[in-house]
Amino acid sequence: MANTGTDDEDNIEVEETDQGSRELGVEFGELDDELEAHEYPTRVDTLVEEYGDHELELPNGEESFREVLNPYTEEPDQQFNDAEEVRQAVLSMVGNGAVGETGYSDRGVDSEADDTQSF
Repeated sequence: MANTGTDDEDNIEVEETDQGSRELGVEFGELDDELEAHEYPTRVDTLVEEYGDHELELPNGEESFREVLNPYTEEPDQQFNDAEEVRQAVLSMVGNGAVGETGYSDRGVDSEADDTQSF
């Protein structure tokens, strides 16, 4: 059964599942637990070497942890102080790929409706 919680520090909704957690459309799976257990601070190249083959599930498909963090490897001294910093880096790098269809809303608003109505 999934538990839904809120990360108090950043007020980000996190859904806990049997495989890991989903944050803002990114399913970390087993990688989430491995990042938590990893010793910090650590360099980005160490993380990529150790966990690079893990697949992150996005609404539009999958992307490897290596692919997502690749821009960070351009700075050889880039370090992360904890697992939360790594997750935030991933979330910032996946961009629109994690949110599904750009501009989509399930609120039932008709964009062509007359805006003069009031409720």
